[in-house]
Parts: sequence; C-alpha cells; structure tokens
Amino acid sequence: MFKEYDIIIVGAGHAGCEAAGSAANMGSSVLLITMNLQTIAQMSCNPAMGGVAKGQIIREIDALGGYSGIITDLTTIQFKMLNRSKGPAMWSPRAQNDRMMFAKEWRYKLEQIQNVDFWQDMVSGLLVKGGNIVGIRTGLGIEIKAKAVVLTNGTFLNGIIHIGQKQFGGGRVAEKAATGITEQLKDLGFESGRMKTGTPPRVDGRSLNYELMEEQPGDENPAKFSYTNTPNLKKQRSCHVTYTSAAVHEELKKGFDESPMFTGRIKGLGPRYCPSIEDKIERFSSKERHQIFVEPEGWETVEVYVNGFSTSLPEEVQFNALKKIKGFESVRMLRPGYAIEYDYFPPTQLNNTLETKLIKNLFFAGQINGTTGYEEAACQGLMAGINAHLAVAEKDPFKLDRSQGYIGVLIDDLINKGTDEPYRMFTSRAEYRILLRQDNADIRLTELSYKLGLARDKRMKRVNEKITATNKLIDFLKTTSVDPDQINGVLERKNSSPIKQGAKLSQLLSRPHIQISDFHGINPVIDAHLSIFEAEFIEQAEIQLKYEGYIEKEKELVDKMHRLEDILIHESIDYTVLHSLSSEAKEKLSKIKPKTLGQASRISGVSPSDISVLMVYIGR
Repeated sequence: MFKEYDIIIVGAGHAGCEAAGSAANMGSSVLLITMNLQTIAQMSCNPAMGGVAKGQIIREIDALGGYSGIITDLTTIQFKMLNRSKGPAMWSPRAQNDRMMFAKEWRYKLEQIQNVDFWQDMVSGLLVKGGNIVGIRTGLGIEIKAKAVVLTNGTFLNGIIHIGQKQFGGGRVAEKAATGITEQLKDLGFESGRMKTGTPPRVDGRSLNYELMEEQPGDENPAKFSYTNTPNLKKQRSCHVTYTSAAVHEELKKGFDESPMFTGRIKGLGPRYCPSIEDKIERFSSKERHQIFVEPEGWETVEVYVNGFSTSLPEEVQFNALKKIKGFESVRMLRPGYAIEYDYFPPTQLNNTLETKLIKNLFFAGQINGTTGYEEAACQGLMAGINAHLAVAEKDPFKLDRSQGYIGVLIDDLINKGTDEPYRMFTSRAEYRILLRQDNADIRLTELSYKLGLARDKRMKRVNEKITATNKLIDFLKTTSVDPDQINGVLERKNSSPIKQGAKLSQLLSRPHIQISDFHGINPVIDAHLSIFEAEFIEQAEIQLKYEGYIEKEKELVDKMHRLEDILIHESIDYTVLHSLSSEAKEKLSKIKPKTLGQASRISGVSPSDISVLMVYIGR
C-alpha cells in the first residue's frame, strides 16, 4: 500500500509543515502523517506570528526558503513593527493573522509540492534496526518504511488537558493524545520529561464593548515578512487593550483551591514568560491590574482571543471573572481556557542537526525539544527537514552558528544548555544581535539557501541587487559633502547642532535623529541620486552607516568565537581522567560530547577555567 519514503514527518503543526516543505523541495519523497488532516498548521494558541526575536526567526525562515513568512503575509489582518523607538537590532515584526486562512494556505502550499504525500493516522511506534530508524508503525497497525523520520509531535505525546478539577487525555482541545512513542523512546535509552502550556478562553466579539477599551491599530504603512513579492496589506483590523482589576482577581481567587496548578495535579513546568492569569496574580500580588489584549481571530469570524488570560481554572470561574473586565460586562464565552501537560525530550540528546545521538536518521523538532511558540517550532522543522534530506542523500549537514542567525542561537542553546522549562527566544539570548537583524536576514542567509537548492534564482538575484544598491548608496553618502548653508536649516529643525564647514552626508547620518530622508531637498544632485533607490535599500544603508562601529566590533567578536569553533575535540576523549576539570564539567561534557571547543564553552556548567584545561589537554 505504501512505498518506502525518503522521509516521514510525524505531526503537521508548524514544525512538521516546514520540515515537509523543505525536505520535499530539496528532492526527498516525503510522507506527512497527522492524526487529523483538517488541522494542518493549526494556530493552537494566539492567532499571531512574530514579535520580539520571533519576527527575526520568521524572516530567517523566509530567507532560507521556508513558507512561514509567505503564509503569514497571505493571511495578515494587522501588522506592527515592534520596538521602533529602540535600535534596529531590537526591531521585530509581528502580524495578527486569520486563523482559518492560515491553516488553509499552509495546506494549499503543501499540496502543490509533488513530493509530499499525506496520511491521517496516529503514529504509535518507530521501526528501529541496528541503531537506525527504518520507519514507523501507525495506530491502524500499518508499517511504513523510510530512510529518515522527523518527530514533530507538539503537545500530543501523552497529553493531558486540565480545566479545574477535570482532566482528560488530549493533545489539543477535542483532539486525542498520542501514545506509544514516549514509552518506546525511553526503552531505547532516551530521557523524557513533562512540560505544561496553556491557552485562554475564546469569546464572542459581538458581546464586547470596544468603546471601553484602548484601540491598538496596525502600522500606518505596514511592512510584511517575506522577501518575496507577497501582496502588501491594504486594510487592517484593530486589536484592543483592557485590564484586569482587583474585582477580577478576587473572582479568580475563588477557584484557586480547584486550580490544577496550585493543587499539584500539574507536574510539568509552564512557560516563564507567558504565565497563566492565576500565576500572575499569585506571583505579582502587588500589581493591581494586568493587561489583556483583545485580538480578533480573522476577517470573517466573531471569535476573539483573550491574550493575557491563559488559565486552567474551572470554566464557571473563568466566565465570572471575564464579566468583571472592563468592556467584557456582557461577554459570551465560546470555549474555556485550559492547561495541557505533555512529554518532551531534553534536547541535549540531539546533535546540532537535530538528529538524535542514539538513533541514526531520527530527528526531533518543535515542542518535543522543550520549546514554546510557533516560530521556534517552525525554524526547527525547517532545519530538521533540510538535514534529514541531506542525511538521506549522504551529503554534509547544514548548520547555522550563533553569528549567522537566531535559528543558530536557538539550536545551540537547546543542544548545549538544554531546558527544563518551555524555551522561548528573546533578543537578549543572541550575543550578536546587531548582526542578526530582521532587515538583513536575506543578506545573511539567502546564499546558503540557494546552495541548498531551496532559494530560487529570482530570490538570489533580488538579494544581489539589494547588496549592490546598498553598497552604492553607502559609497555615495561617504563621498558626498554638503555646505553649512545647505544643511543647517535641516539640522536646526531636528534639534541637532549646526555645522561650521562642509561635512560628508555619512558623518551627519551618524547623528541620532538624522535620517537619509532629511537630505531630500538639499540640492538637485542629492535628490536625483536618492530617488533611484528603493525604500528597502535606503533603510539598509542607513542602518549600516549609523551602526558601523558596533557592527565592526561584533564582527571581531565573531572572529574570536570562530577560532574556538575551529578547534575540534575528538569523540573518544575521556573527560573523567582530566582531574583539573570540575565535577560538573566532567558530567556535562561526558553527556553532551561537544564536537568543538566553542561548543564546549557554551555548555551550562562548563567554566572558562574548564575550557583552559581542555585547551592544554588537546595541545592548544
């Protein structure tokens, strides 16, 4: 009934979809197997993509030939560039999306790829022979052979849903949990753990009084995620902000004795940076109110996502508390919030290709690795799909280091430091964030994608045009001078000190409040030159010139890091005989088995003195 596939992808969430797309587009035959074909690319939690650091990840996925940015652009109902008041390293695109359109567009994209087949079934076990993965076994008892398997099980592995004192098996509301895989992996020698996440109630937007809330419109000139020619956003839907109050908190506290989190029924750790409303009230008891973001779920639905109100309290408590929120007095609840507890596998058990160390050609991606968030899952899926294809084709693996992308930071953090709580990406996790901006992901990564066969000629041509035009404009700004009488009027209007003699445009641009747009109208020559450049190229040139010093410093740090990365550590090294190493370093190094000195330096618990010991030992 089934042929032998190159790659089987288990799970069709954000990780599974990107894995299937990348592997198939590179030439592998792919089977995407999921328990429900109607929930491919489901936005299980909030209907939004991007945000702080996450927006950078979506841009990187797009530059590498993934689909998340394209799908986001096709289904956006509101776009915002966050942190515009800060430096460009902090700028982060975020989109509110139409939930149903998002899933529909993802399925449509995958169905256009000839190499992708679909099958609806639960995967109950893996076929392993001599330390190699050779296929999967389904709930129907069907065995399907494959040369590689990517597990992207999300929250479905032995998932348990909690609402008050009620609990029942499920990977998502109204969907059953997946069983069998965890138990088999543990028998094979894998270590597993439990994590928890949650979601807020959904409400009927017709029952809300938006006049009592603060409107949050999108950007006046909205951008987009993909570097391709996806359509520009012509219209937008507003979100709104309201707040909890002491009365809301008191209502919620009535259910605390039935809270699965407080009574100990939930054992797994939840996301630190996205706590439930009951957790916020308990941990931040001095705060009189918490923000509630009221987010529409699409163009043609009344369903509203109550962001900031994630909860697993009894449904009646949720409803009574919602009614006390300003603007929610007449609220109608469509479904209650809930918590979900699920199995994950500490990611220190993976190589930096996301292949498991124990089983050859078995890859893990997404929440199975302890991450949280669509974006974190999608980028892992992309990388796992790429590397599964390369493994099957017997080609060198594809890796990104910490200086090349947020994706590289995420994978490096996971495999070296591990995580015992849901891992979420932040700009602060990236030490080279001035290099890893959202505006230059295409410059950083498209050529790598092109060499893999994912990015097409058109994309590569566009990036080369951007690089050439940007360099040309930078050269013009560095070689063109203006006289005081031409520019001082502009400088005074911008509260910037006037000049007493001619100055290069690039020097003036280094001032905090001066932008390239301020040079329009100075003289016809400058106007004529600037008019030939697209807005994207102008922004790129401006950022590179304004932050030139910082960018060069980070490049020097990257060079230092790469020198450590070049020092290889032999797999057979016995760390226990190195008496000068700390006990923790011996334990962590023996477990993770880093391949380079650079990787060893980033393992939690390995100190600089431990690295010095290793350098002496390996003769450096």
